Amino acid sequence: MIEKPNLTDNEIQENYQEFLKFVGDAFTGQRKEKLLKMYSDDDGSLGLSAATAPAAMCEHYHLCHPGGYLQHIMHVVKLSFACKKIFEIAGAKVDFNDEQMIFSALHHDLGKLGDPEFGEYYAPQDQDWKYKKGEFYKMNSNLPYMEVTDRAIYLLQKYGVVYDWKEYLGMKLADGLFNEATAKYLVQYNPDLYLKTNLPRVIHMADYTACRAEYDQWYFGKSEERL
Repeated sequence: MIEKPNLTDNEIQENYQEFLKFVGDAFTGQRKEKLLKMYSDDDGSLGLSAATAPAAMCEHYHLCHPGGYLQHIMHVVKLSFACKKIFEIAGAKVDFNDEQMIFSALHHDLGKLGDPEFGEYYAPQDQDWKYKKGEFYKMNSNLPYMEVTDRAIYLLQKYGVVYDWKEYLGMKLADGLFNEATAKYLVQYNPDLYLKTNLPRVIHMADYTACRAEYDQWYFGKSEERL
């Protein structure tokens, strides 16, 4: 996976092909077939959006450039293995397998690809003053409003991709306590309602670390301009 702040068209295509190969190697059977169909470049599929989407709409968030989405999710996949290792070293329970972890990491931000029925999630920013402030994209107002993870779950069922309850929670809770909608899953005082898997915690750690690193790379890459 090519990792740089700005990608050429060839590099975007190369990252997309590498991503498809990774999906093909990571999964088997019908789920593999459904995922590859969903990520194909056929009409009605998400391939073009997956290849070209940014990871965020503002440059001071992370990877706000064409192709940034794939860079981010593959970064999260990589860091999820590191976070799992931390859990193992610390003696925490690893109660999930690598396929479950990879699936959750790959799809926690799937909602950022929009929906072929209504268009892409991010649209080019058309207000010059916002663009000059670093807001290079805006939300596509044609999309019915959903939380990113809710749209991810919706898209997977739309394309017939099956997942289990651990993978569902891994995607749903990826934002951790940064999302008030998921706080009740993570802050509980009734032991009967505690999370019954550590997968969401590992995915959140990986996502947060990736976002932090991607921000630092942007910020310190801009340091000369800031001085």
